[in-house]
Amino acid sequence: MRILFAEQTLVGVGVTGGFLAPTLHNSFFLLLLRMVLAVPLMGLLTTRLHPPIWRDVRQLANPTQRRALWHALAGGTLMFAYLALLYVSIGLIATAIALTLFFTFPIFTALLSWRFFGQKPSAMRWAIIGGVLLGSLLTIPSEQWSGGGSTWGVVLGITSGIAYALYTVNAQKSFDYLHPLTYTWVSFAITLLLSALCLVVWPLANTQDLAWQPIWIASLISGVVTFAGHMLYNLGIKYVGATTAAMVGSANPALTVVLAWVTIQEMLNAVQLIGVGITTVSVSALSRFK
Repeated sequence: MRILFAEQTLVGVGVTGGFLAPTLHNSFFLLLLRMVLAVPLMGLLTTRLHPPIWRDVRQLANPTQRRALWHALAGGTLMFAYLALLYVSIGLIATAIALTLFFTFPIFTALLSWRFFGQKPSAMRWAIIGGVLLGSLLTIPSEQWSGGGSTWGVVLGITSGIAYALYTVNAQKSFDYLHPLTYTWVSFAITLLLSALCLVVWPLANTQDLAWQPIWIASLISGVVTFAGHMLYNLGIKYVGATTAAMVGSANPALTVVLAWVTIQEMLNAVQLIGVGITTVSVSALSRFK
């Protein structure tokens, strides 16, 4: 996303990017392109990984599968909701702040799992959650916090994290009725439909002036990575639970900083390195403390 919105020096390529303005409208447009490519590719891959997927999808129309259907519809709606809320938040406040607020979702996931599944986190797990959030916070460049903002931006950023927490808890419950790959594909398909509906209501102007080739290439890469991430995340929820998966997932900001350092040569300062270290140690501690 960052390369599409602003010029960057990409390893092995040189200076590239800045193909679209960083607006909410263009964010929905990129979300649509991502899903247009990801949904059919996901269908081809999951057919090999889970051959009964299309039988599972057809059975959702069976009256006896109403519970599975509602969980699948809720998953797709929540996926679209957390992305939409996050995009609006980014449009109102600094990107780093919006992402930091979003990545409070492990706290809400732990509370929701405690409420619906009786999975009360131990004191050590609360400490690990705190360590992951602190480490992620420290990885945010200090200059990002000087941007303007609004109360609504903060509210929507936190709400996007709550929506994602609901998505993960709903996923854990849905796996009593659906295979994780089936659930993931249906969620992406519903997100595609809702993204298309947004652009029908709010059409994109001057599409003939866009740099379509790099946008399609970036959308393809983004779609594959997004699907792979959600597929592995949902499989993780099935095997280790929503709270543990959320704790691992909350390391994303630190991992993003490291990836940016490797690919687009963004420099890390001492505080960011400490943040990456705290996050790494905290996530590693998951294997030792229950």
